[in-house]
Amino acid sequence: MSRIRPLALCLFRRDDGAILVAPGYDTVKRQRFYRPLGGEIEFGELAEDAARREVREEIGAEVDGLRLLGVFENLFVYQGEPGHELVWLFEGRFVDPSFYAREVIDCDEGGARFEAHWVPLDLFVRGEAPLYPDGLLEMLLEDPQQL
Repeated sequence: MSRIRPLALCLFRRDDGAILVAPGYDTVKRQRFYRPLGGEIEFGELAEDAARREVREEIGAEVDGLRLLGVFENLFVYQGEPGHELVWLFEGRFVDPSFYAREVIDCDEGGARFEAHWVPLDLFVRGEAPLYPDGLLEMLLEDPQQL
């Protein structure tokens, strides 16, 4: 990728401390990773609006109480190719509380089906899989109550 991608992601957290993330897999690194739900900000769209739209498109859920947690500059290598993203990370709450009771949530991104899982932060602390964007885990560990 030879351009900077603007992304809006939304972090959801349950009372038990688990966060909702989608798994990914890099076949070159042979590594599973996780990332909050969200996607690319469209031209002329505000980051907060993109976060709401992406969650609605991916899982059909409405979001309430969006709050910007931070902006990350994410330089990475995925599938052997360098990438560069500017990531607006929001915290949000589901309007429909039933999403918090599901362990796995079916997702759809333009016909590509995937799942989101409630994953305890401890999995990332133990190093079993990375949490992206880089810096997110450290932010959550510095002040877990800010969420």
